[in-house]
Amino acid sequence: MNRRTSIAKIFGQPQQKASTPTMQTTNSSLNPYQGEWTLEQAAHLLRRTTFGPTPAQIKQAVTDGLTATVEKLLEDQPQPEPPIYFNFFDDPEVPNGETWINSIEDNDIAGLRAKRRQSLLAWTIKNIQDSSQRINIREKMTLFWHNHFVVSNPTRSRMFYEYYTKLQKNALGNFKTFVEEITVDAAMLGFLNGRQNSRNAPNENYSRELLELFTIGKGPLAGPGDYTNYTEQDVSELARALTGWRTNLAQGQDANISYFVSNRHDTGTKQLSPRFDNIVISDGGAEEYKNVIAIIFQKAEVARFISRKIYNWFLHAEITSEVEANIIEPMAQLMIADNYEIKSVVKALIRSEHFFAQTFRGCMVNHPADFYFKILNTFQLAMPDDPLHKYRLYLVFYRQLANMEMAFLYHPTVAGWKAFYQAPQYTKIWINSVSLPLRQTASDRFINGFNNNGFRVELNVLDFVANLDNPTDPNDLINELAGLLFSQAITSAQLSALKSIILPGIEDYNWTVEYGDFLAGDDSLRGSIENKLQALIKAMLRMPEFYLV
Repeated sequence: MNRRTSIAKIFGQPQQKASTPTMQTTNSSLNPYQGEWTLEQAAHLLRRTTFGPTPAQIKQAVTDGLTATVEKLLEDQPQPEPPIYFNFFDDPEVPNGETWINSIEDNDIAGLRAKRRQSLLAWTIKNIQDSSQRINIREKMTLFWHNHFVVSNPTRSRMFYEYYTKLQKNALGNFKTFVEEITVDAAMLGFLNGRQNSRNAPNENYSRELLELFTIGKGPLAGPGDYTNYTEQDVSELARALTGWRTNLAQGQDANISYFVSNRHDTGTKQLSPRFDNIVISDGGAEEYKNVIAIIFQKAEVARFISRKIYNWFLHAEITSEVEANIIEPMAQLMIADNYEIKSVVKALIRSEHFFAQTFRGCMVNHPADFYFKILNTFQLAMPDDPLHKYRLYLVFYRQLANMEMAFLYHPTVAGWKAFYQAPQYTKIWINSVSLPLRQTASDRFINGFNNNGFRVELNVLDFVANLDNPTDPNDLINELAGLLFSQAITSAQLSALKSIILPGIEDYNWTVEYGDFLAGDDSLRGSIENKLQALIKAMLRMPEFYLV
């Protein structure tokens, strides 16, 4: 069953004859892509690495070429401005409209904690929306790391702000350094009980996830308590090595909100299993966690493990034996050779011939953030000028994504969103009886328009279509829209069905005449043209193809 047929089955729609190839990657490798570079290839690259590229960005990528576009995607970016209050006036230290991250979270002030949390959640959406102003991969990588180094339920917004900025700062940095930083991050210490981990009461939650989910992975079960890559003995001994870290909930910006307490640390020797070459870890005090990570990173399987996850995120959920040998292993060896620098591995993947294989166009269901920002950014919907009003609108967007089962900072489990790991459905999990109507309602709402505190959020279809290459020809109009919205070309039957929306039972030239007269100044046609275009785009945003990336 091909991807279009598969998603049609999910939607309960009639199945069409397969028009796309099955997953075949025999001839592709990590070698640089040398094929044609057109709107199709540029759109594929930008859809996978950014949130909803604009038509202008796709065209510019074609002009720039693949090499220059990849360099733009990987350019370092300044850190975003911190979150601000946008609807809270009762903090005596911080006025509404200013950032609260330098101020102590006073629990005696009613509503303060909730308003900071709202600010933080809206800020995560703001970062994505702001990133649409340029071609850059950082926010896509930030979301990847958020689904990798999972923390959830931000009871202390300052801690979770620090966590999220670590994701942004390390998005394309050194993986080993990143693991070191996240190990003693305050939000992580709280989420996986690291701050309770002491010599008298070792807690294995973090050491287990450090091995299983964050660095090396389990591998096939080899025996009781032996997972091939590590053992239960290693989990227990590493937990002892990671003891002594605490969090300070009341500290301001200039102080460390995670810190080491020497008398809570287990100073004894820790004996690892043969899976880690029977290494003995001696007391390293506040630096012992770095020794732990250095030992883990001596194993090449770490590079393979994270390479697989990067591959899953950008290309496909399933990894065949062929992909393992021809793509994952070269990625892992490149990572090891480059001392675990993430940027070089991501660069090699997204400019490889494998990445541009036709079989990967539309092979995954897009996640809610990709779906949502594909509408916002492709159609370049206007946002309010007032930054406080923007935050209020971003919180609305956040809540809608949460309803679609993708709530940032509220993962369902420490393993992340199950669409990225749960076989055999994988990303098809995003489409279900609850989320599908919500997606359809959301896309309809953007077309119909809605008011938010006096600002109307709405797609101006007349302005958008006027900027297409040849909107007077109904075939060119629909095909260009399809190229912007879909990963695969539409069939002739689909073209005919869509054309019937703007040409109900009449010939093509009627659209050319009517739309041409409107452009020439006949404003009496505005309502008719606008209604037809709204109906056309609304129908396209409800097609299964729009949910594929």
